[in-house]
Amino acid sequence: MTDERKQALSEAGIAVKEALERLMGSEMLFERLLNKFAEDKTYALLLQAMAQKEWEQAVHAAHTLKGVCANLSMERLYRLLEKQVELLRQGEWDGAAELMPAVTQEYETLLLTIKCG
Repeated sequence: MTDERKQALSEAGIAVKEALERLMGSEMLFERLLNKFAEDKTYALLLQAMAQKEWEQAVHAAHTLKGVCANLSMERLYRLLEKQVELLRQGEWDGAAELMPAVTQEYETLLLTIKCG
């Protein structure tokens, strides 16, 4: 993994050093997990659940995606999803829905950066 790649991932909201520490320094494993993230369908499930106002599915998808982001040190997206999960669990649907544009923007930024690697 080049320094330029690490910088791009960092600028996209990933704490690269922390992620690599969690993965015992394995850059190859980190890249593989980033590619799995890019292929994962959880974000699409979240979008669908929010659009259809399916509370339980939205909570599950947001919580799952939040966990993945925590493991990969995707800090900005993690913080947004953390707040969204909290709002959903409190029954504050409108507040959770209002976060979707920011969630989408962060998610798409990450995808673009991961795929440009």
